[in-house]
Amino acid sequence: MVTWRLLQRLMRSQVAVAATAAGGEQPWAPARLLWLPAAGAAAGAGPIPRPQPRAGVADWKEVLTETAKVLQCGRVVAVPTDTIYGITCLAQNSEAIRRIYEIKGRNEDKPLAICVGNVEDIYKYCNVTVSDQVLRDLLPGPVTLVFQRSDELNKDLNPFTDLVGVRIPKHPFIQKLAQMCGEPLALTSANLSSQSSTLTSEEFRDLWPLLGLVVDGGPIGNMNPECRLGSTVVNLGTPGKYSIIRPGCAFDATVEILQDKHGLSLQSYN
Repeated sequence: MVTWRLLQRLMRSQVAVAATAAGGEQPWAPARLLWLPAAGAAAGAGPIPRPQPRAGVADWKEVLTETAKVLQCGRVVAVPTDTIYGITCLAQNSEAIRRIYEIKGRNEDKPLAICVGNVEDIYKYCNVTVSDQVLRDLLPGPVTLVFQRSDELNKDLNPFTDLVGVRIPKHPFIQKLAQMCGEPLALTSANLSSQSSTLTSEEFRDLWPLLGLVVDGGPIGNMNPECRLGSTVVNLGTPGKYSIIRPGCAFDATVEILQDKHGLSLQSYN
């Protein structure tokens, strides 16, 4: 059930939209649901039996184009990732970032990660302290790497810290979406703050009225509790060192790459 606090926000948003429309601008439409065709269907392997979408599209390109258009209008959209469902907006859009916090009921001192489409993009928004091979061994994948942020990143994104977590999920849709937008996406889990992460779009249905678009890529993982852990978050801000901020779903593999393959040592705070 939508909480009263969220209903109040939604009503305030609708009032603001109506006022904007009265000034001559086009009001925002309510959230729509787009089914993301399975990879086989996109490649021409035949239709996938799924429920009829409310707004159908023929292929991935159309879904990507529509999603990028909604993001560029300053809206927040829900997307599948390689770990859980997330909500995202353009990281360089300060108003859209504020809207993410409102939608989730999230404390403003909790940071948002960014998602980029290519490893090369990380260097633009982060001060990288590891080799390029470390980045490519970990990404794309279920890992969030935390570095010192660069001056290119919107100062209204996590203004309380000089660190930022960066992701390249191992999911072709969000990778291509970030590439199409040409700038980083602010990314967080598609749920109310402090509630469980979501593996299907139905699990965060209460948020739909607050979103510009919901991209449904089907269930993520096998619905076991372990699938809800989210990405492994590792701090790489100190050269030659690493520390685990959140174990997540790829802890063992991440430590093996950092420590055994590349010789980074666990940072001690004693």
